Amino acid sequence: MADPELMSIGAFAKLAGLTASALRFYDDAGLLRPEQVDPVTGYRFYRESQLVRALQLRQLREIGMPLPTIGQFFIVSSEEAARLIDEQVVKVAAEASGMRQTAARLKASLDEGTCLTLCVLPGPVLAAAVDQVLATTTHDPEIPVLSGVRLEVDPDAISLTATDRYRLATRTLVPSEASAASWAATLAGDDLQSATSQLRRSLTVTLEAGERTLALRTTDGTAAYCRLLTEVFPDHRLLIGSLPAVTHRVTIETQQLLKALEQAPEKIGLTIADGQPSLLLPDAVTALNGTATGPDLTLWFELTTLYPALSHALGNDVMVDLRGPDQPATVRSADDGDLTTLVMPCRTDPS
Repeated sequence: MADPELMSIGAFAKLAGLTASALRFYDDAGLLRPEQVDPVTGYRFYRESQLVRALQLRQLREIGMPLPTIGQFFIVSSEEAARLIDEQVVKVAAEASGMRQTAARLKASLDEGTCLTLCVLPGPVLAAAVDQVLATTTHDPEIPVLSGVRLEVDPDAISLTATDRYRLATRTLVPSEASAASWAATLAGDDLQSATSQLRRSLTVTLEAGERTLALRTTDGTAAYCRLLTEVFPDHRLLIGSLPAVTHRVTIETQQLLKALEQAPEKIGLTIADGQPSLLLPDAVTALNGTATGPDLTLWFELTTLYPALSHALGNDVMVDLRGPDQPATVRSADDGDLTTLVMPCRTDPS
């Protein structure tokens, strides 16, 4: 090797996060040619400047882009290359959604015809409730159940609950027809999300429980299936029941608060002074239309936890129950049922 700036295939593979065999494959496919090939030994050598293409190639394969499309990616304009990435993501997402539904239908077929009709709900209302609680799920490989939604059915109401350990959201709905039995299970959140567009377009949705799946049957008779997760869902009732007593209660116009938060920084202060709630921003104190009980107090919240809780609130007003700087605040709203979300304050003043 005459050029000292060239590196062996092994050294280049290590920097690129690829194997030497993968580099040989991509060379044979015409996607990443080595800078030089020794005519005697056949050894391949690469320049450091080729790392950008190698890294892109690795990432394109990680999103499942086919080799012919990758070949196009490297010769088209940046705008066209971006379009190819977007098309691949859409394709992969559709395939993943299809696989989840196929898996759910397959599990439903194992129930051997056993099915319990739980209740009937308005489709658009159920879809909205799913959207509201899914915002509080998370994908944690160590605690996979946190990606799920707990469904609890009682004769007069059903509730959907989700938590990511930092927030907890519970949405209660009143069914069109009372349930004949009580039932509870944890639904796969990804399956629920895939079904929401179908639910939103249906006047009613009938919930049918099997041993391993929940069928969401729409008005036209078709069904979307949600797998039932086997992991134990966190005891949210124990958490809510063990909360300290409320020390302050703030009732605020939801839209005014959301508008004020649109330009808010990473941390926001909620202050109570002389029974008047206000929002503390870096360069202003915004008086809020509402009322507050309890002595003067200021709490700080992360925007990323407070805003989702408020943006999904029901109706025109939201009620915030406070318990101090080291206890969860409860964000409550009501309209055709109710939505309750727990949000942890920050421990310290950001200033």
